[in-house]
Amino acid sequence: MLPNAFIGRTKAPTDEELSMELGDARALWDQLLKELALPVQEWHSYSVKAGWSLRLKVGKRTIVYVIPCRGALRVSFALGEKAMQAARESKLPASVIKILEEAPRYAEGAGVRLDVTKKSDLSTVKKLAAAKMAN
Repeated sequence: MLPNAFIGRTKAPTDEELSMELGDARALWDQLLKELALPVQEWHSYSVKAGWSLRLKVGKRTIVYVIPCRGALRVSFALGEKAMQAARESKLPASVIKILEEAPRYAEGAGVRLDVTKKSDLSTVKKLAAAKMAN
């Protein structure tokens, strides 16, 4: 997994700082936010050691965490059993199904994390977000 670009920071990144760290991946970041079009976006850090993530939410429910990394981004989902089943049935690549099966289980659901480094990764993220929203 790629490390968070904003570890050690006490304040959320500015738009300029985000662009500097993401580099060419800024286009992926912007496209993902546009295509998911979730109504609530909020920066969050639970620890200076963990860095910052952008929570994409519907109401109070977090759908996906988008984590800025140097030159890429990472997404993180907490998928309950129904969402996991829907994800398995959504024609995901075998490599992603393997990640789903190996994801650690928490009270909130399975912790699914994916690095997003190319445009084709966005369709996988959208399928996982749809599974989460529907369940």
